[in-house]
Amino acid sequence: MEISNSSTPPTTVTQVFPGRCSSLEKIAEFVRTAAQQAGLDDFATYQVETAVDEACSNIIEHAYQNTEGEIICTCREEIDRLIITLQDQGQPFDGSNIPEPDLCCDLESRSNHGLGLYFMRKWMDEVRFEYDPALGNKLTMIKRKEK
Repeated sequence: MEISNSSTPPTTVTQVFPGRCSSLEKIAEFVRTAAQQAGLDDFATYQVETAVDEACSNIIEHAYQNTEGEIICTCREEIDRLIITLQDQGQPFDGSNIPEPDLCCDLESRSNHGLGLYFMRKWMDEVRFEYDPALGNKLTMIKRKEK
């Protein structure tokens, strides 16, 4: 009997970035490379990159309130998905209780906040928020690979 070992161990890469706007381009490059290496197509890569950019912009603006801090970005490739985690030590945040924006109302009535989270939820297959007083905020986003 021949045993096939078609499953390879997950690949995980982590990088720490300063939590400021000037880091967004480097974070995008880091995530884009991970998505491409995971075999995601161009549009899925764009979705991942944009979701991470929105999340990091929110961390910088809201969690750190434009003060100094770090964003720890981890990309983990598994057989069927790419898992991205973003960790920060900023103000606690739980996005799971933020409602979706009303996209049917006219532009003048629409809030100018919440669309980033909306796109994160629409473009990623899973979005989870966690907070631990010792570890800070942790955002996990999952993008499944197309078969």
